[in-house]
Parts: sequence; structure tokens; C-alpha cells
Amino acid sequence: MTDRIVNGMSADLLTGVSWRKSSRSGALGNCVEVAALPSGEVAVRNSRFPDGPALVYTRAEIAAFLAGAKDGEFDDVVA
Repeated sequence: MTDRIVNGMSADLLTGVSWRKSSRSGALGNCVEVAALPSGEVAVRNSRFPDGPALVYTRAEIAAFLAGAKDGEFDDVVA
């Protein structure tokens, strides 16, 4: 893996990580994938563009997003 991890870096530079997607993702693969990084951060990429940019978040940021999603805070985006 690269020594310097930055937001928006090419996901293919994050070697040695295990990308995974939700079991609820569609058959067409239209979903996001996540990977835990050795630093404790979490990388997110678009499964349709696996070599595209990766967004990197702290565990606290991911936890806050997931809590908001579970509470329905983003339901208006798809309504």
C-alpha cells in the first residue's frame, strides 16, 4: 500500500486492502465498496469504477454516517 493516503486518491493505489460491498447491493453492482485501512480509517469507492477515486473517512465519520442512515436522516435523497 502507498505510504500516503489522501482523499480522492486512486483506489487502485490502496493495495493489500480487502474491498467489500453490501450483500444488499443490486445485481448490476451499483453500490459502494468499503475497505478498512491499516491506519484505522475506512476507504469508500464506487464499485462501477474500482480504479476511480477513494474517499477516506475516520471511523467516527463512518459511524456518524451509518447512525444517520439507520435513523432515516437521508431518506429524502431517494424519496
